[in-house]
Amino acid sequence: MKKPLLLLGTLFTILFISCDGSDGRDGQPGQNGLDGIQGQVFEVEDVDFTYIAADNLYETILNFGDFTSFSVEANDAVLVYQYDRSVEFGSDVEDIWNLIPQTFFYDEGTIQFVPGHTTKDVEILITGNFDLSDLSTDITQGQIFRFVILPGVSAAAKMDKSNISSVMSSIGVTEADVLKASFK
Repeated sequence: MKKPLLLLGTLFTILFISCDGSDGRDGQPGQNGLDGIQGQVFEVEDVDFTYIAADNLYETILNFGDFTSFSVEANDAVLVYQYDRSVEFGSDVEDIWNLIPQTFFYDEGTIQFVPGHTTKDVEILITGNFDLSDLSTDITQGQIFRFVILPGVSAAAKMDKSNISSVMSSIGVTEADVLKASFK
């Protein structure tokens, strides 16, 4: 019994020692000195939605190039957070951001903010299960969104993506680093 195990162990040792592969040094170089960037966060205010009657939904499309020079790759994750409100804690004020998709319940039915993105833009839809043509302008106009672009490797990391502060902290972005723009 010992000889077959010894023979099998020797065979595996020879097999693994003889394996040869890339040490990784032949990978692609960084782009324009952006090697250290792990992600980017930008905020867009005054986002208005347009009603699409044929589909009974509201839509807005934001082109990344209008707000940032950070390139978005096909395997990147784009997280979209919607501003809800500010809350005071004594002398401190904190903003509440909700990761979308997010569902809201009304007497008429439900609506949902739903994001989708390409490497060039992000589309946000407001869908619902009732006639949305008379949806309040409080919902469809003047919204504020934050976009977090996570490179594919970072996107796969285990982090609490529902908490924007946690996400920003994990990629080393502070509130001062957030690029802010207006859609108008």
